[in-house]
Amino acid sequence: METNKKTPTNIVKAYQRYLKLQRGYSANTLDAYIRDLQKLMDYLVREDKQLQEVELEDLQHFAAGLHDIGIHPRSQCRILSGVRSFFRFLQLDGYRDDDPTELLESPVLGEHLPEVLSPAEVDSLENSIDLSKWEGQRNRAIIEVLFSCGLRVSELVNLKLTDLYLEEQYLRVMGKGSKERLVPISPKAIHELELWYETRKHMDIKRGEEDYVFLNRRGAHLTRTMILIMIKRQAVEAGITKTISPHTLRHSFATALLEGGADLRAIQAMLGHESIGTTEIYTHIDMSTLRQQILEHHPRNMR
Repeated sequence: METNKKTPTNIVKAYQRYLKLQRGYSANTLDAYIRDLQKLMDYLVREDKQLQEVELEDLQHFAAGLHDIGIHPRSQCRILSGVRSFFRFLQLDGYRDDDPTELLESPVLGEHLPEVLSPAEVDSLENSIDLSKWEGQRNRAIIEVLFSCGLRVSELVNLKLTDLYLEEQYLRVMGKGSKERLVPISPKAIHELELWYETRKHMDIKRGEEDYVFLNRRGAHLTRTMILIMIKRQAVEAGITKTISPHTLRHSFATALLEGGADLRAIQAMLGHESIGTTEIYTHIDMSTLRQQILEHHPRNMR
């Protein structure tokens, strides 16, 4: 039986508590970290290696194995980032005296710019919705709130009626690490929400779900997967060939702000990014748009 506190199971539980209590990670982030970490734990079991014995070479073999089984380089980077975090915890908490990940390298990634939708494409997405269906207005409101407020999908599904201050035109969002922020909401998004409320008020809502803004037909709050499926289906209906997801609307929100002249720090605050470096991806998107505009409209390029 695993009774020693230094067994792998107990160490992972201690790490999970650390991420939750010390780092303030959400349940979704915790699940992702532990799911990725389990790949390493399974590898160590196969190699008959104890955590206290792991060396850089073992981790390099583990990283090579991720590549060999076809895991995308970006996912490899995420997994290895979680491994580094785990070994820093082991050193911090006294399970190890060293950190074998200090020289562990991640795959080199090429620059990847996320897909974005123009405001006209977002309009097309919304206009393709069949409003004769009970969920039609709900879906319009979801798309408009994602685009107008730049929310993460996890923030949207957890949005409560008590978080909305529609008269003042802003909403309160609980972001990553349980950090609260206030985000302005556009008159159009408010209008779409008010139309959704007309349907919502006639629903049979499950006990304990009454405060959630967006509900499914059974009166329970939506999941991230439900939103993803809806957005992808609607893109097909709208004839949009880009590969999009709920996060695309967040990218589109940030890009539209930057192109409209918003300050990068203001965009960082509205997106809830901890680091300005994360927000700076949108400067690359804007530059690529600018380059296309120059090629199309500069007099030296016109024939």
